[in-house]
Amino acid sequence: QERLVESGGGSVQSGGSPRLACKFSGYIHPNYCLGWVRQEPDKGREGREMVAYADNGGRPGYADSVQGRFTISRDHAKTALSLTIDNLKPEDTAMYYCAVGLCPMLGVPDVVKWGQGTQVTVSS
Repeated sequence: QERLVESGGGSVQSGGSPRLACKFSGYIHPNYCLGWVRQEPDKGREGREMVAYADNGGRPGYADSVQGRFTISRDHAKTALSLTIDNLKPEDTAMYYCAVGLCPMLGVPDVVKWGQGTQVTVSS
């Protein structure tokens, strides 16, 4: 059974650099990307935002809102994914979901499979 399992969330001080991890179990077609989607507090599913993705070759893509602060990485086996957030800001507080989607995975409609999510809460 295919699964996405996230880890690494929690309460982090503003300015910190948390690292989120995701492990995918199963087969992922080379035409599909692994990525991260976040959902801010008090926003429903329609408020989810694609923040970063990596294709089968590990090439990254980022939302304009996080460019320069977020770094996504996909391992050579292509089943492990990480997201490092530099200079954490209060507005980064959100549930972060690992996801599989058709490349280039520019938006939530491209997602075909979701993890259960990991919460990042920024503290001052």
